[in-house]
Amino acid sequence: MHKFKKHTIIFLLISALICVPFGTSALAAAQANDTEITGSTMTADLILVRPLGIVATVLGCAVFVVSLPFSALGHNTKQASQKLVKEPAKFTFTRPLGAF
Repeated sequence: MHKFKKHTIIFLLISALICVPFGTSALAAAQANDTEITGSTMTADLILVRPLGIVATVLGCAVFVVSLPFSALGHNTKQASQKLVKEPAKFTFTRPLGAF
């Protein structure tokens, strides 16, 4: 009886070690297919997301100018410009159409 349990545990362990790599590669293949850019995502990006990005860039510039004296006193002007101006502008103007 004890020998049967030992063989069963070894069999299950070997089966798990064989099956796990195949499961992860199948999951990775399924995720790779989800990144396809369609016409509807490009349209939604052009009509909805890009104008919101322009608004975010303009508001970020305004907030940056208002916060400039405080960020200069705190010696984090570079970080403030990165988060408030550069990242929204990069999201709006340099990314491919439909790629979020």
